Amino acid sequence: MSESPESLAGIADLDCTGKQVLVTGSTSGIGRAAALAFGRLGADVIVHGRDATAGATVVEELEALGADGTFVAADFGDVEDVRALAETVRAETDGLDVLVNNAGGLFRDGRRTDLGVEYTFHVNHLAPYLLTTELLDHLRPGASVVTTASAAHEGASLDLERVEGVETGSAGWAYGHSKLANVLFANELARRLGTAGRDVTSNSLHPGAIPGSGFSRFLPGPLPRLVTLFDALPGITSVEDGAAAILFVALSPRTADVSGRYFSGQDSTLPSAAARDADAAERLWAYSANVLDVDEPLAAATEPASATESR
Repeated sequence: MSESPESLAGIADLDCTGKQVLVTGSTSGIGRAAALAFGRLGADVIVHGRDATAGATVVEELEALGADGTFVAADFGDVEDVRALAETVRAETDGLDVLVNNAGGLFRDGRRTDLGVEYTFHVNHLAPYLLTTELLDHLRPGASVVTTASAAHEGASLDLERVEGVETGSAGWAYGHSKLANVLFANELARRLGTAGRDVTSNSLHPGAIPGSGFSRFLPGPLPRLVTLFDALPGITSVEDGAAAILFVALSPRTADVSGRYFSGQDSTLPSAAARDADAAERLWAYSANVLDVDEPLAAATEPASATESR
């Protein structure tokens, strides 16, 4: 039997009673494993996904653990769904201690959303940007925002014109570009929170290559079937390992004062040079607010960007 994510993260004895946690994309894969681990630690968990039946199952599992679980459905390709999710969280809780921006995927069809941007960029970046924006003033002191990125960001460079172009390129490019946006977003959020004097951390992470996460369903041709064969190979990251990375960044005493970092599993490491570009992070931040037609969040924190690696 696999070791639990909370044990792998070294926090199995942590008491999270009274903490309110939202894990997006938590009806399957590492999101589900993380949600259940938060529940075992005593937290109240808001489960998010698109499948109401799968969501109800995770809530039942949480309740069987003695935890309070609530499912909220939202399509991350729909701006109003994301706003409704945030509104429900605000109505159902008196504050949020952990926000895990985990929902996302690799999409092959190259479609655009109603905002006129490439679908993968919208779902993987714009939706968590908007959700976080809507919940910023609902985050309690000491809260943590954790964004699931990927090593797939390496090799990508920020190209905001391309996400609106007639041809956006391959699904692989779109995914890597959106994961670069995740790291830039988490870094800029950390910088602005620090400048604003907010006691909230923001970090991103690569959870590992996880065949059991359900990610393989987004791959073309025979690859989904072939990827499942990797589960039996040594050295392949498990769902539990990926969830442990989320818990470690969100809850470990070792990361309590760490913000603006990128983790590979449970190891703090440098992301690509493009992901450390402070000017690109500011451009992405402003662009995202503009395309979503929202006020730029934490706009007062506009002093020259600097590397916000820890506090």
